Amino acid sequence: MRSERPQSVTWRSGSIAGRCLRWSAGAGSSFKVSYGSGVAGLREQILGVTGNAIVRAKPDATYADGDDASWMDVDWPSLTRTVEVAGRPVSVVDTKGDGPPLLLIHGLGGVWQNWLLTIPAFMERFRVIAPDLPGFGESPMPVGRISIQGYARLIDELCTVLGVEAPIVAGNSMGGFIGAELAIAFPTRVQKLVLISAAGLSVEYLAKEPLMTVGRLMSVTATRAGAQAGILIRRPRMRRLFLQLVVRYPEKLSLPLATELVRGGASPGFVGGLDAVLTYKIRERLSEIEVPTLIVWGRNDILVPVSDAATFRELIGSNARAVIFEDTGHLPMLERPSRFNALLADFIAGDEVPEAGVPGTTPAAGT
Repeated sequence: MRSERPQSVTWRSGSIAGRCLRWSAGAGSSFKVSYGSGVAGLREQILGVTGNAIVRAKPDATYADGDDASWMDVDWPSLTRTVEVAGRPVSVVDTKGDGPPLLLIHGLGGVWQNWLLTIPAFMERFRVIAPDLPGFGESPMPVGRISIQGYARLIDELCTVLGVEAPIVAGNSMGGFIGAELAIAFPTRVQKLVLISAAGLSVEYLAKEPLMTVGRLMSVTATRAGAQAGILIRRPRMRRLFLQLVVRYPEKLSLPLATELVRGGASPGFVGGLDAVLTYKIRERLSEIEVPTLIVWGRNDILVPVSDAATFRELIGSNARAVIFEDTGHLPMLERPSRFNALLADFIAGDEVPEAGVPGTTPAAGT
């Protein structure tokens, strides 16, 4: 599963999907200021940036504690393939093996690399599957309009193609929205559900047209700025400027990891995905989710308010448990990988209170 680690890491952004793991920051990289799924209104963004980005304490020693060697030593090209789903190619990382299936769904503007610090932690015991959703990463645009329902159907069909019956499904941001829809529309397809900073609730109250206009402008800007992203984020201060909306302390992320994260910024599916997130309503159907559900949120998430964690838990019911990561933004699995991986492992193992032995976590209100 692993390849010899390069003696010196020179990096080519996008190299994981580009069939090699030697990289050099430069041409071919992509970038977007925001690739989360919950997009707040102007007032909420200003308050959020002020409270969670400008006013910050120093991170503790456990922030960004992932080991780059854990993912840079993996032979990703050998695990990546393209499969045909509903007549269209879908790029997917599939570690294969006989272990229980664990399916990971990225968010809006994301790519499978959002799970770089999760996959290596579970691939020895689980069959980990992480697709690029159509319109993102290496998967071309779908035929027709992007929708949350369409993505859920695609994930269901992908499981059939891969011979997977009922995986544990974890989704971040828009990926959590899709995971929730999958559990409702295809209840026998999901064994357990993990919603990480999931979109779908607070966006109901936002004005769609102004946000769509901003989204289109961001998409154009991202495409034009893409070639410079690898150079720009070399500097910790610039890394903070570009990633602050999704990561609590962007300057603490390693350059290799940050470069992989911005790969999805210029994806053609961004505007369509944003429209899907803003228009689909799921609140009244969340009680139909019957599988054990873990809800994970960063206390300082700017894109999707932390209060949504408790709302998801209340609407899903007694089979859901919500856990808050202190001093964390929109991407808990990348910002606090050791904490997240321990919590996920305990949840999968069946612990009723999976956060009990995980420092830095707090049950959400009502849990």
